[in-house]
Amino acid sequence: MNSGPALLFDKSQAEAPASPKRARLFYTGAAALLLILMLLGFQQFYLHGKAFPNRELTPPIRTLLILHGTAMSAWMLLFLVQPLLIVAGNRRVHMMLGRVGAVLAACIVFLGLRVAIGAAQVNPPDMRLWGLAPKQFMAIPLAAILLFAGFVFAGVWNRRRPEVHRPMMLLAVLAAIPAALDRIDAIQSLYRGTVWGTIFGPFFSMLVIGLFFFVAKRLMTRSWDWRFATGYTGLVVASALTMQLAATSAWGHFASFLLR
Repeated sequence: MNSGPALLFDKSQAEAPASPKRARLFYTGAAALLLILMLLGFQQFYLHGKAFPNRELTPPIRTLLILHGTAMSAWMLLFLVQPLLIVAGNRRVHMMLGRVGAVLAACIVFLGLRVAIGAAQVNPPDMRLWGLAPKQFMAIPLAAILLFAGFVFAGVWNRRRPEVHRPMMLLAVLAAIPAALDRIDAIQSLYRGTVWGTIFGPFFSMLVIGLFFFVAKRLMTRSWDWRFATGYTGLVVASALTMQLAATSAWGHFASFLLR
């Protein structure tokens, strides 16, 4: 009489260990996809040492751009190596490289803030990016780097809690990836000039990929990741608010203060 419940219990026991394994595979795949997108977006930088679209790196901030690009590239490679180490069962090396990653993240935040401000200082005042002047557009990279910093901090703080650590680190990379996605014509041409581009600007493609990750993880692990969902919701709200804030006079005054 109890054969039915017993079979169900045995089946759930057999499937239980698969979920963590699928989660590790999911994060490895997500890291690989984001690395490929970064390489595609910045291919002119890697192959020819040039800025998008096929421009020379701006001389006053050329060194900053190279340093920031190098640090971010190292971060993306580390982001792929880390889940591979967990899949291979090498948790000790994973933890050791995590300390290196924390220092690297701090360098990225510092360099990213310098690049965002420096670019607004040297770009022509009549230049327009997503309909925004350089001083207005500065809000977008500043928001991205601050979101990156916040998610990395949350991930490092919860480094011994994988269920929190992993989604926070993925969200950190998602926050930083719009710079690469906005340089891939095949992607940004899909929504530039649409209502989605107006509301979310260059963040929109990142939000679509984030939603794809959320659904893919649900299908692979058969569970809802409410921590990722909460962080992703924060990205959606922050993206929309940043685009609105960038065009306000309040931001104009604050940006002028930063650019002094």
